[in-house]
Amino acid sequence: MTAIAVLGSTNMDLVAYVPKAPRLGETVTGRAFRTVPGGKGANQAVAAARCGAQVVMIGAVGADEFGVRLRSALTADGIDTAALRTVEGASGTAHITVDDEGGNSIIVIPGANARVTGLEAGDETRIAAADALLLQLELPLEAVLAGALAARAHRVRTVLTPAPAQPLPAGLLAATDLLVPNEHEAAALTGLTDPGQCAAALLDAVPEVVITLGAAGVLYAARGREPLTVPAPRVRAVDTTAAGDTFVGALSVALGEGRPMPDALRWASAAAALSVQRPGAQDSMPTRAETDALALAGRSARTGQHPGPAAGDAPGSAS
Repeated sequence: MTAIAVLGSTNMDLVAYVPKAPRLGETVTGRAFRTVPGGKGANQAVAAARCGAQVVMIGAVGADEFGVRLRSALTADGIDTAALRTVEGASGTAHITVDDEGGNSIIVIPGANARVTGLEAGDETRIAAADALLLQLELPLEAVLAGALAARAHRVRTVLTPAPAQPLPAGLLAATDLLVPNEHEAAALTGLTDPGQCAAALLDAVPEVVITLGAAGVLYAARGREPLTVPAPRVRAVDTTAAGDTFVGALSVALGEGRPMPDALRWASAAAALSVQRPGAQDSMPTRAETDALALAGRSARTGQHPGPAAGDAPGSAS
């Protein structure tokens, strides 16, 4: 079983579903509201766990009702929360608007996540025992850097999702093995707009890059190799929230199992495509069996065999 450590955020998502997102100064009537566990770190942890990994979550929640619910949700997926600390104050929240096209806009309030400024006793041991460490940017940068350096010291693969996009210190990039931005984050990091050019520029700082392209699939680039584009499965998108986190969690499991990168990318893309067909963040994430089924259908379609019932109406998204 692949062992995954996640150093990242845990938020409660407050999700409003609307026909069309409001413009500045505009009020619209929504059709539904949900309160569901989220946070990029916790999302990636759940995605990896449902894909079959043994997962430990490192971070913090607040001493409030949300904190209790967030911890309980992770535990329900078999995730080790011994390193998920409870701190005074409020848990992190994300305020999300989802429109009828499945698009979303998000405001994140860090809450307890802002209190994670470094590693605590036992964290480095947990990281050293993992096959991969998953990092994002919803914790203070000093904590992200500390985690990356610990992983590098113990030869643990470091997978960094640079979201929310912000300038990254050279030391963090130097300790990153695989960088997974979406196309907007890649553009913000490089000042370029073409994904291929973005990937080439990012390879000056990290050895491997996967840029998620939404409906267009994913672009993989590595030093000394030809770039590879993997298309997204065709599905009807309902809510793209956490599709990128689903992709990263699944990809890390596949790589931990020793799958070749092309196969790992297709499998992770299948997981992301399943997630966009369901509302919510962690609620939308598929099981390993569901991901296997869609990936198998895609493989059959590529080889000319009958693809089965997994085909849909529109491309999925891993952004």
